[in-house]
Amino acid sequence: MMTASSTEHKNQTSASEFFLLGLTDDPELQLILFGLFLSMYLVTVLGNLLIILAVSFDSRLHTPMYFFLSNLSFTDICFITSTIPKMLKNIQSQNKAISYTDCLTQLFFVVFLGGMESFLLAAMAYDRYVAICHPLRYTVIMNPSFCILLTLFSLLISMTDALLHSLLVLRLSFCTELEIPHFFCELAHVIKLSCSDTLINYIVIYLAACIFGGLPFGGIILSYVQIVSSILKKPSMRGSYKVLSTCGSHLSVVSLFYGTLFGVYISSAVTDSPRNTAVASVLYTVVPQMLNPFIYSLRNKDMKEAFRKISAEIV
Repeated sequence: MMTASSTEHKNQTSASEFFLLGLTDDPELQLILFGLFLSMYLVTVLGNLLIILAVSFDSRLHTPMYFFLSNLSFTDICFITSTIPKMLKNIQSQNKAISYTDCLTQLFFVVFLGGMESFLLAAMAYDRYVAICHPLRYTVIMNPSFCILLTLFSLLISMTDALLHSLLVLRLSFCTELEIPHFFCELAHVIKLSCSDTLINYIVIYLAACIFGGLPFGGIILSYVQIVSSILKKPSMRGSYKVLSTCGSHLSVVSLFYGTLFGVYISSAVTDSPRNTAVASVLYTVVPQMLNPFIYSLRNKDMKEAFRKISAEIV
């Protein structure tokens, strides 16, 4: 005979789907959001694909900086694809459900690709540091093998982080209330729905944030401290301007990614509304990925020339 406790445990673990509440319940606003996010998604995919094509077909862009940029663009495409298509499908079908398996898969890719983007930005900062502070040794240090190794390291460490969080979520039991006040399965919101002891999950989240988040961010800060120090030692203002112009695009992308990310966590700390936090999350899950191609193309003569070549070949 099944006991009451075993029945309760079965009810907690038999959840087959979650419900993504999205950004609003207003049908008219949902139609507007559908058009807006579809446009943002298409612009993001097209813009980042153009960067990948430009780097692939223009031999002048076969350098470490553009190698990392093309990997960043591919990561951006995958990042936004892990969340927006499901959101658009839910709005179109008026069905907020997402299966348990799909939710955990989405959670894994959001954590994985977010970490990958962070580490790639750190690798790009290190590339700028070597180019500016050790120009004579640049080709020796930033050789193709080392660039591939940095990318594989970013891939491995980000995947390990995402896999760790996913496995810890798998061990949780869930209550009957399975509504997620978000447009994707965000890690913290999924954990909040659990009826199990989630202490170890939160400990791992904070430790991982300090290690896997702090390491690349600290690397970026350290790289630019060394770059600024190197610039101050150079008497030529013209040379300093040239150096700064090569870092402008990367600094803009870093500021956009980390600025919006910190803004989301600050807003979640000062507001009690999960829906407001979900709206703020758009800033780091969609906006940086959409704007990165514009930042690099508008501020970069080599990219503009590569785009012209691609356009001429297509026409």
